[in-house]
Amino acid sequence: MTTVLAIETSCDETAVAIVNNRKVCSSIVASQIPVHQQYGGVVPEVASRQHLETINVAIAQALKQAQLDWGQIDAIAATCAPGLVGALLVGLTAAKTLAMVHNKPFLGVHHLEGHIYATYLSESSLNPPFLSLLVSGGHTSLIFVKDCGNYETLGQTRDDAAGEAFDKVARLLKLGYPGGPVIDKLAQQGNPQAFALPEGKVSLPGGGFHRYDASFSGLKTAVLRLVQQLEKDGGQVPVADVAASFQETVARSLTKRAIACALDYGLDTIAIGGGVAANSGLRKNLQAAAVKHNLRVLFPPLKFCTDNAAMIGCAAADHLSHGHTSPLTLGVESRLALTQVMKLYHPLE
Repeated sequence: MTTVLAIETSCDETAVAIVNNRKVCSSIVASQIPVHQQYGGVVPEVASRQHLETINVAIAQALKQAQLDWGQIDAIAATCAPGLVGALLVGLTAAKTLAMVHNKPFLGVHHLEGHIYATYLSESSLNPPFLSLLVSGGHTSLIFVKDCGNYETLGQTRDDAAGEAFDKVARLLKLGYPGGPVIDKLAQQGNPQAFALPEGKVSLPGGGFHRYDASFSGLKTAVLRLVQQLEKDGGQVPVADVAASFQETVARSLTKRAIACALDYGLDTIAIGGGVAANSGLRKNLQAAAVKHNLRVLFPPLKFCTDNAAMIGCAAADHLSHGHTSPLTLGVESRLALTQVMKLYHPLE
């Protein structure tokens, strides 16, 4: 059994967790949303300073909540890519320092791999191969999970990520930041069929459309034009109906591509990860479609959909069980493809 203390500071949550393989012993998440709301989005420099102020307290809280001491921790892990460089550096530096002081193995973890592992925290029997649909503010991808550290990207967004589209439409509708939760809540009160909006297909050079790649910039523009037309006509914009129609279009688009991808590759399980995995419209659409095709769809608990350190610890524990550790010279990277995950590790000597 491997017990890992993990740190996640890739964006605007300072998170520390202790995970024993796939069991969460403690999970602390200090959100910065109230700090960034006044700016309408995350300010990187502000995020880094907040991490510096919070990280030590979060580490102490994680140990206290788990009722463990350093002698019971087997390894230290931290998110090292992708993300905001300054924010990543806070968590990575803290993790390296702890690893050196307490003489523990150190592991740098890919943020998106963490989102894949979030489902493992509630589905301990889940094992590769399976399809992962990663949907967050910065990423929308369909990933063939072959093994620990072995991934193939089968589909992705060509422009805006799904979560980014939610934030931009929320800003357009003057709903504030972050956009996902407020649009989801409003959509419950609206009519998802009120307005016909384009899904955003990606054309292939030889004709036809890509079965797995998605596009959301056109949908965002369509919502803008719809709102402008409604305002021009002099009536009040039915915000709930616009939100419901937008959410339904995104959910339908993602569902169609995920189901097609799973069927084409003979995968019977789809695991969803990322902040948009909490969206009720996506959950409803995917679960309904999965039943029709005899597929299993797994969503993480809501608390593990958004950024957290428990998912990072789970990924790190699996890598350590495979003999992978990271050098203390490992740096941070703002961008790193999930398919390059193994460059973060070297075998145990």
